[in-house]
Amino acid sequence: MAKLKLVLILGGLFVTALLATSGRFLVVNQPRKSDVMVVLAGETDRRPARGLELLEQGYAPRLILDVPAKAKIYQWNQLEIARKFVEGLPQANAISVCPIYGHSTRDEVQDVARCLQGATAHSILLVTSDYHTRRALSIFERALPADYSVAAAFDASSFGAEWWRHREWAKVNFEEWLKLIWWELIDRWR
Repeated sequence: MAKLKLVLILGGLFVTALLATSGRFLVVNQPRKSDVMVVLAGETDRRPARGLELLEQGYAPRLILDVPAKAKIYQWNQLEIARKFVEGLPQANAISVCPIYGHSTRDEVQDVARCLQGATAHSILLVTSDYHTRRALSIFERALPADYSVAAAFDASSFGAEWWRHREWAKVNFEEWLKLIWWELIDRWR
């Protein structure tokens, strides 16, 4: 009985340690100088801002901004809004908009491959939301081989490594873990 109690206590401590570090595990923030930078579709504030910051710092000479091709904001097409946004930037000549037709990160890889055609891109810097970095990096490495690095766009209103401190962070952590597990166990092998 004492051995069972010890095993349960050690098991509980192990599970607690895993849960406590689960948010930190999702985040990979190791940008390296690259041939091109790709800002993944999805969030439209922090990701593009982080990409522009890294472009200014010289992490890549070219930035590709992924934008859902068919998404609308009220009656305006998101692709057209993105193009107008880019036109107004001082770095506009170094930025291109890549229409994304897929609905998942795995599908997005195919659209990015199309936008990279004809470009010399041996090294690619991915920019995405902090919680999405590990899974995005894994998906891109598997589906479109290249030398990747990744930069996290942090947004304290949606996620933090100490996920138990806010309800929204806990939801994002749980959902991203489900997606990561699904990717690693199912989609990676298709």
